[in-house]
Amino acid sequence: MRTPGAKKTHRAYVWAYATSQFSNLAAVVYDFSPSRAGEHARAFLGHWNGKLVCDDFAGYKAGFELGVTEIGCMAHARRKFFDLHVTNKSQIAEKALHYIGALYEVEREVRELKPDVRQRIRQKKAAPIIDALHAWMIAQRQLVPEGSAIGKAVDYSLRRWIALTRYLDDGGVPIDNNWIENQIRPWALGRSNWLFAGSLRSGKRAVAIMSLIQSARLDGHDPYVYLKDVLTRLPTQRASEITELLPHKWASVQPCWRSP
Repeated sequence: MRTPGAKKTHRAYVWAYATSQFSNLAAVVYDFSPSRAGEHARAFLGHWNGKLVCDDFAGYKAGFELGVTEIGCMAHARRKFFDLHVTNKSQIAEKALHYIGALYEVEREVRELKPDVRQRIRQKKAAPIIDALHAWMIAQRQLVPEGSAIGKAVDYSLRRWIALTRYLDDGGVPIDNNWIENQIRPWALGRSNWLFAGSLRSGKRAVAIMSLIQSARLDGHDPYVYLKDVLTRLPTQRASEITELLPHKWASVQPCWRSP
């Protein structure tokens, strides 16, 4: 991105915000900002104070102090142990992966269930695993050297334990934020095609278009058909009914063909 009046380009960032995979509303909205400062997340979320599934990025902390509920990402906690197991075959890391794997087995079981049923099964099957994992981590932390890689991995989970286990109490909340990472993938796959945004305004336009395209995909629409129809209707659409063109509300008017 090029700043007006400057001769050099500098790095900018795309943020992604989406409803969870358990939500009745399927949508993702991207935001474009000149930095990763937490002020951009706070500006985007505004007065929203729901439940935010995220990693330990410091930029979100101010939002939690203003009423947003932090839901920790178990996949990020798992990754700390996975990397250690891959690099040095740590037995402690392997044990942690075993516990976390059992939690994901429960998630596979409840994936297609209604939120209230999902929450009940989590309490019955996942909560005991969580309790055992917590007790095991506390015990292991007393045995590993201060500042060691395994100690840091354990500390990451213990420091975020309340946030990591909040998913047990709400069947509409996922165990991790892998869903949103999947919504970032189209940007990663096409990175070479939009390496340069040109300006902050151009970046804002790009994320607006991508928000519509990816949300259309999530709602089961062909993005080309969706955009063609929306752009056709847009000039005559009443301003009061403009939201009817959003992907989760859009109804395509398909021609009816009758054989002679």
